[in-house]
Amino acid sequence: MDVFKDWVRAFWPAPVAVNFNEQALSCVGAFFGLLFTGWLCHQALGDASPWLIAPMGASAVLLFAVPASPLAQPWSVMGGNLVAALVGVACATWLGHGAAVAAMAGALAIGAMFALRCLHPPGGAVALTAVLAGDDIAQLGFHFALYPVALNSLGLLLIALVFNNAFRRRYPHRPIDHGNVHKTADPIPRDRLGFTPADLDAVLEARGELLDIARDDLEEILLQTEARAYQRRFGETRCADIMSVDVRGVPPETLPGEALRQLREHKLSALPVINARRELLGMLHLHDLLREQQVSTEPVSQLMRRQPPTCRPDWPITYLIQVLSDSNVHKVPVVDEHNQVLGIVTQSDLVAALFRMSLESYPSSWSVRRA
Repeated sequence: MDVFKDWVRAFWPAPVAVNFNEQALSCVGAFFGLLFTGWLCHQALGDASPWLIAPMGASAVLLFAVPASPLAQPWSVMGGNLVAALVGVACATWLGHGAAVAAMAGALAIGAMFALRCLHPPGGAVALTAVLAGDDIAQLGFHFALYPVALNSLGLLLIALVFNNAFRRRYPHRPIDHGNVHKTADPIPRDRLGFTPADLDAVLEARGELLDIARDDLEEILLQTEARAYQRRFGETRCADIMSVDVRGVPPETLPGEALRQLREHKLSALPVINARRELLGMLHLHDLLREQQVSTEPVSQLMRRQPPTCRPDWPITYLIQVLSDSNVHKVPVVDEHNQVLGIVTQSDLVAALFRMSLESYPSSWSVRRA
């Protein structure tokens, strides 16, 4: 009986972990995407040809509701719909317009999309449309793949590119680069302990099924979950607790020679560039000052790195672990809501804090080891 209840419970919809703003954006994006696509195709094709087909509604769901999905990327949309249309028209032309032909067209379209790495669920509907839609579609023949299918897909894709990026959705959804910034063969520090990309690839290969999430997004979610678990385990030490407050900074008009002198005097690798109100303008790094073993003559405002990574004083230090370990950033300024510099956290500060937290979490085991 319990097995039956569990089976029935599986039909209940899972909660959607999407906030209201994202849901509203999805609806608005789909509206403008379909409206523009319909207008564009009607202007291009007129009333004499079908100018907007139903499967584009399904494409709109993917492009605007789940733009991070591998099934919603530009090649999946254009390639998937176009290939499916060609397969559907070929089946209808050579085999007729029956239900069995429609089923074959759908199956072959899936196989072709897998082979060309452009799997797009609405493509199955496009293949069926080519077989079952009637005389208007049949008269188009293979032109159906170009108009309306390719034209519809292009119109939707153009709006998706503009709309998603306007609202800071990463589209096309590019993987985050976690490569070794020092260009050596060593894995990045966070991959030297815990699970590695190879472990994740092995698990995904063992499962063998298609997951509707990019492999890199899945890895990032798992790593962020690890970070939250670490934070819960070791407490919530904040950036303000470990930052240095006696921060050495230079104004933007400082000449490189003076900046280099301060770096050497205080044995620093980087300095924040700040104005008279102590607002952060950028970070100046030692190797940015040196060009072909000659000190540049430009002011530091021309050499600094603008918009460097920063943190707020109340943020947990787990935020800094990835920033300071996996990139070429070695110091993170701590700023307030007005971007005024309150302090700075270095790699040494973070290492010392993590060591102290481990001592406090495992005092008995450390005592045994010392004995």
